[in-house]
Amino acid sequence: MVVREPDGEVVDRWFHALADATRRDILRRCIEDRPSVSRLAELYPMSFAAVQKHVAVLERAGLVTKERRGREQLVRTDPDAVRRARQVLDGLEATWRARVDQMSGLLAQDPDAPEHDTERGTDR
Repeated sequence: MVVREPDGEVVDRWFHALADATRRDILRRCIEDRPSVSRLAELYPMSFAAVQKHVAVLERAGLVTKERRGREQLVRTDPDAVRRARQVLDGLEATWRARVDQMSGLLAQDPDAPEHDTERGTDR
């Protein structure tokens, strides 16, 4: 199986969707259950329309899907999309950790870096 990097627009939609605390909470709740949009709306101090908009942002990002069951729309998290978003975050973390390690290595090689702070009497 070939693993492809998601394109920039997809990643932008994920991070936009995840930038809001209410949307992150909706995503979390939909991992554990398949609530309806109206049930979600009961959980937040905002209008039904506002919750519906939050769900729409998550849906456009591909992080949740809606399924019509009778008069209700059930919302569920797409675990594959969440896994791919996590992989992007893991890649960013690895890049920054490598950069910090590289800077630490460069600082350790600096011959002008003081080994001992004589004013405070402490080692660096």
